[in-house]
Amino acid sequence: MPLPSAVNTLVIVKTGDAFADVIATHGDFETLFENQLATALPSGMRLEILNAPREPSLPAPATLAGIVITGSHSMVSDAEPWSERLKPWLQQALSANVPILGVCYGHQLMASAFGGLSDYHPDGRESGTHAVQLTPEGQADALFGQLPMRFFAHLTHAQSVLEKPEGATVLASNAHDTHQALRYGPRQWSVQFHPEFTPAVMRAYLEHQTEALQQQGMDVEALHRSVQDTPEATRLLTHFLAFIDA
Repeated sequence: MPLPSAVNTLVIVKTGDAFADVIATHGDFETLFENQLATALPSGMRLEILNAPREPSLPAPATLAGIVITGSHSMVSDAEPWSERLKPWLQQALSANVPILGVCYGHQLMASAFGGLSDYHPDGRESGTHAVQLTPEGQADALFGQLPMRFFAHLTHAQSVLEKPEGATVLASNAHDTHQALRYGPRQWSVQFHPEFTPAVMRAYLEHQTEALQQQGMDVEALHRSVQDTPEATRLLTHFLAFIDA
């Protein structure tokens, strides 16, 4: 069923499903976002889920209060039809200055939609809880400037934004990925890390990726030991709500 067109609606664009055991224990990707956002929504605001791979129609972006794009086990470079269909929609949203926050797949999709390049990282997968550092531009940014210069975040990705779109601003980076966070317009951001993840979800993902990480030469036990709470990264979600017109 198409979403209702309503300016008091914050849409969570679901771009895939988590592992079955993660869903059973912690909830799917959209549920993780709902858990963080629901209690902090502005008065009169509501959350709606748009299942992008299954939804045949998209609401007019200008009728929405804001857009959050989830992660996915899909790959942006595969250019699946449902994913490609989101690109012009996101371009319209950017033109209309609709607040957007893309996460992981959403980060890579936004960068690709706006003229950048997203593909497999030449150094392989990044997984676990890792430090992220703001750039000078990030420290001055209206959203990211609320975070400390260095903070920890949960990460799990094989693809990255390899080339940022022309005009996009790099707000955060780390040793693995130059483009941990990007800004495309006054209220449009994306992040490679997962602010919606809990430590338990991060550990579950490391369990699923053990073999692949070992083949990459990673110390999986050390990655498990380094998993910790990421309150600063998580607060990014509720800070984002301040940029939505209620």
